[in-house]
Amino acid sequence: MKLALRLARRGAGWVSPNPMVGAVLVKDGRVISTGYHRRYGGDHAEVDAIKRSKGPLKGATLYVNLEPCCHWGKTPPCTEAILRAGIEEVVVANLDPNPLVAGKGIEILRSHGIKVRVGVLEEEGRLLNRAYFKHYEEGLPLVTAKWAQSLDGRIATTTGDSKWISSEGSRRYAHRLRSLHDAVLVGIGTVLRDDPELTVRLVKGKNPLRVILDSRLSIPLEAKALKGEAKTLLATTEKASPEKEAILRQKGIEVIRIGCERVDLFGLLKALAERKVLSVLVEGGREVLTEFFKKGLIDRVMVFVSPKIIGQGVEAIGDLGIREVGRAIELKSVRTLRIGQDLLLEGWIKP
Repeated sequence: MKLALRLARRGAGWVSPNPMVGAVLVKDGRVISTGYHRRYGGDHAEVDAIKRSKGPLKGATLYVNLEPCCHWGKTPPCTEAILRAGIEEVVVANLDPNPLVAGKGIEILRSHGIKVRVGVLEEEGRLLNRAYFKHYEEGLPLVTAKWAQSLDGRIATTTGDSKWISSEGSRRYAHRLRSLHDAVLVGIGTVLRDDPELTVRLVKGKNPLRVILDSRLSIPLEAKALKGEAKTLLATTEKASPEKEAILRQKGIEVIRIGCERVDLFGLLKALAERKVLSVLVEGGREVLTEFFKKGLIDRVMVFVSPKIIGQGVEAIGDLGIREVGRAIELKSVRTLRIGQDLLLEGWIKP
């Protein structure tokens, strides 16, 4: 199962809104084939492993980290392929939370005489597909807050200059993070100040959906975030100009009104989930990050810390109303990674 989980991770950034799944076929005590879900719309892991096997599979055991599907979608049901192959036993880490499956795949296999074990490395499997499980259990995407700061906690100087606080290596890693998320989100302030493209350029990977909070639709029509092949969604309010909205829609930009004075962040996340966005990378700026923290919408924090001291400047997070250290937001499952002279700190707010 550990091998299946390692294989599954290879699909990161390519398979969403499907889960990451790996499969291992074992016969007579040795691995005879492996597979994983490589790209959304492509073969599922079980089918990939079966197709790559060289000999008969009668009597083999299949290890897979998620329950085999039993419904028609982009591809045929995996349960049918397993039955045709003559596989004797299936070992599963997690039941699929998708209501189209949700135990039905296991029932079909057992009803045809296949032995099924469930729960092997269950916690590891769940952690791998956190975003997928959150989508089906809460109807919300997994939200990661990401920023780069100086050693003294500044994301920009008093003039707003921030290029570049982090190293080139950290910026490449940040682009890798974009490629692993379904959407990247910033506020209109960031767009007006930095005119970012919000795409994946420094590494190989797919572009996320660009989500911009813009309560008055004040984004310039020539903004880089409105250009290129990457899709853009503008979240605005009832106060926005209908004329500007019409112009943006003519340019192929999706605009949703969600809120009266300010964009309703929780409502926006719900709307994104309905669009099969399972993960969101919130890149700022300060006001946006602060509001997400205030409303308890952040699951994970990733901070690039550069060994630079700026002094007075723009802090990453504004006032959260915390007046006692004992009430501070405390990260769990913290890990650190050295990237050149920078340090990446990653931790979870929600288990």
